[in-house]
Amino acid sequence: MSQAMTLSQGFALPSAAGNLDAYIQAAQRFPVLREEEELALAKRFRDNNDLDAARQLVLSHLRLVIAIARGYLGYGLPHADLIQEGNIGLMKAVKRFDPDRGVRLVSFAIHWIKAEIHEYIVRNWRLVKIATTKAQRKLFFNLRSMKADTDTLSPAEAAQIAAKLAVKPEEVVEMETRLSGRDMALDGNPDDEEGERLAPITYLADGDHEPTRVLENREREHQQNEGLQSALASLDPRSREIVESRWLREEDPATLHDLAARFGVSAERIRQIEAKALQKMRGALGAPV
Repeated sequence: MSQAMTLSQGFALPSAAGNLDAYIQAAQRFPVLREEEELALAKRFRDNNDLDAARQLVLSHLRLVIAIARGYLGYGLPHADLIQEGNIGLMKAVKRFDPDRGVRLVSFAIHWIKAEIHEYIVRNWRLVKIATTKAQRKLFFNLRSMKADTDTLSPAEAAQIAAKLAVKPEEVVEMETRLSGRDMALDGNPDDEEGERLAPITYLADGDHEPTRVLENREREHQQNEGLQSALASLDPRSREIVESRWLREEDPATLHDLAARFGVSAERIRQIEAKALQKMRGALGAPV
C-alpha cells in the first residue's frame, strides 16, 4: 500500500468509502483516454515524475476497477472495500507501466488490480487463513465455478479439477472442505445455552495451565515432597530402604524376594516391615490409617 500511496501524493483520488453509487457515477464521468493520450501521459510520468499525468491515468481507469471488483461480490465482502483494494492495484500498475512496451495500460493493469483484490479477499474472507500457498489460491478462486453443482465432489470430479488446475486431487478435496465450512465464534452464542456449552472455548481452554492453578499445583507438590521426606525420616534405616526400594524408584522397583535376599529374612517378613512402615508414614502425613 505504501508504494501506491506514494504515487497518490499530490492528487486526490475519489474514495468509495462514502456513497458507493455517487462514487461509481463520478468514476464513469472520467473520460476514456485515446491510445496516443495514454502514451503521452505515461511518458510524462515516467520521465518527469509528473503526478498530474499519473492522476489522469488512474482516474481514466477507475471504471475498470469497478467492473473487476463487481466480479468478486460472491465472497460476501463489501463492494466498496473491493474497489478500494483494486484502486491500490491500479496505482501500482500505473507506477510500473512502461509505455514503450507496446501494450495498453488496461491490459497491464488487470493483473495488478486482480492481485490486490485477491490478496484482500484471502486476508479477510475468514478469521482463519484458508489459502496461503499458490495452489490453494488457485483453488480458492476457481473451485466454486468449476463445480457442476453444490454436492460434494466425487473422487473422479476432484481428479478432473486437479488436472485442469495442475494441483493434487487431495488439495482439491481439502479446499472444498475449507470453503464449505463456516466460522464459529470462539465463545459461542451468548443467547444459546447449548451453543455456549459446545463453543470452542469450552474445550480449547486448558485449566491445568491457568497461572493460579499452576502455582497451586507447585505449592502442593512442594508440600507433599516435604511431608514425604519428613515421613521417611521417621523410619528406621531398614524400613526406609524397603519403602524407597519398593515404592519410590522410577525404574525397576525391588520385589519382596529381592529385599528378602538382601536382608537375609523371609519375603513375608519384608512384607510385614513394609506394611508397618507405610502405616507409620500415613500417620506422619496425616492420612487415614
